[in-house]
Amino acid sequence: MPDKKSSLKQSDLESSHLFEGVEFGSIMGLLEDCPIQKLKQDDVLLNRGEGNHFLFLILSGRLRVHLELSVDPVTVLGPGEVVGELSLIDGQPTSAYVVADDDCRVLALNEKTLWSLVEASHIVARNLLFVLSRRLRHGDSIILTSQQLQREYAHYAVIDALTGLYNRSWLDTMLGRQMERSKKGALPLSMLIMDVDYFRQYNLTHGNLAGDRALHTVASTLRDSMRPGEMLARYGEDEFIALLPELDAATAHNLGKRVRQAVARMKIYSLDQHPLPSVTLSIGVAQMGEEDTPETMIAAAHTALSKAREG
Repeated sequence: MPDKKSSLKQSDLESSHLFEGVEFGSIMGLLEDCPIQKLKQDDVLLNRGEGNHFLFLILSGRLRVHLELSVDPVTVLGPGEVVGELSLIDGQPTSAYVVADDDCRVLALNEKTLWSLVEASHIVARNLLFVLSRRLRHGDSIILTSQQLQREYAHYAVIDALTGLYNRSWLDTMLGRQMERSKKGALPLSMLIMDVDYFRQYNLTHGNLAGDRALHTVASTLRDSMRPGEMLARYGEDEFIALLPELDAATAHNLGKRVRQAVARMKIYSLDQHPLPSVTLSIGVAQMGEEDTPETMIAAAHTALSKAREG
């Protein structure tokens, strides 16, 4: 709460957004009794969740606005800007912490003074609306940024960074859903498990970066080979799974042949565009049975994959 007073000068107000364009002679009488609070660096002016009865006008120095004191500020305010206006007007607890970024002087206007200024000058009223509009727009920007970050976090939680395909965590969830959907609709559901042949030896011979490029290229080729509704995931280091709703085993087998041929034909390049040796795939096919669970279906596909490797 403001507790220190000193004389207010017109020069203190000339950079203020709230008083821009105002004839100072008409309002100085209302401001002369408003206290000026002096803050040292890191002093807390407002605590989030507490009541507030003042609009604070920054005369000098800077204030940081934090949603949490332990994280970076959402904005830093300088001379001429105000804080506390929303909680003063709507009577609700403050929504953020306001902390001195360096030594500051702030002018504290209570509710009575603020509304007296609005009644005395239509320019103050207009400027207050502009201040509120900017603050609300900034709040919307923070919300949108937060929502975007949440979407990105959710995205990367199910996406494999190297290949851009879904990861095993996503597959564990989606396979159960697809099996339930197929059983309810009496529709076939097939699966391809695809493994890069001799990938460990490829890494040992050509290096891990070459192996990464091979996996990335395989993933891209697999993605291009799938039709809408067919879903791909990276299941292990060099293993991929395709979920094929509404496809029976015979159709899935034919798709597997085309995928294997596409991978055998593809060209692999290093990041600096030097050609790298090609790779091949072994593929196992499984179709969901009435009693299958996600675990038994994957096991059946792995059994088929082992036979394919032997062949």
